[in-house]
Amino acid sequence: MLDTHSHKYVQPLLTLIARLCRRLGVSADALTLAGLACGVLAALLVLVGQPLAGVATLWFSGLLDAADGTLARLTRPSPLGAIMDITFDRVVEVAMILALAWLHPEARMALLALTAIIVVGMSLFLSIGAAVANTSAKSFHYAPGLAERTEGFIFLSLMALDTPRLTAWTTLFAAAILFTMYQRFRDARRALAGVDAP
Repeated sequence: MLDTHSHKYVQPLLTLIARLCRRLGVSADALTLAGLACGVLAALLVLVGQPLAGVATLWFSGLLDAADGTLARLTRPSPLGAIMDITFDRVVEVAMILALAWLHPEARMALLALTAIIVVGMSLFLSIGAAVANTSAKSFHYAPGLAERTEGFIFLSLMALDTPRLTAWTTLFAAAILFTMYQRFRDARRALAGVDAP
């Protein structure tokens, strides 16, 4: 939701970063890899007991992750870059969840359930992306919803920083993804209604 509605406010910063990277000869794929490295580092920082540094690094990885698409559109978008982007986003999320699960065994079942919901939610997201005609600047149809990348980062930050309520934040994150799945399925059904008609 925030990704969709705040895009016009954040885009000038992303464009600035992308232009600087282009001037320095940094490719979009390199920026994607840097975002992955920062995201995994964020999980490691949480794991070693540095949650504030971990959360700050997580948000920096998100900034790089957002700028790579802008850089790709300024240079030459590639299908491989889109694949890396989507895959690495999940790697960062799972790395954070694994770090929290290692540190907090009492919350492991909730974290496991969250991971399962993320997997199913992404399957739905990608299936819709493949089935619905793309009319956006992205490489495939993007189905917006309540829990997008920014909301995920907010929940992961709360989970890392407010560990006494880790299970509660994890459950709320899972509920937000489930509601997003409902939104995306409903919207895809509407979009495909005319396509399915004889």
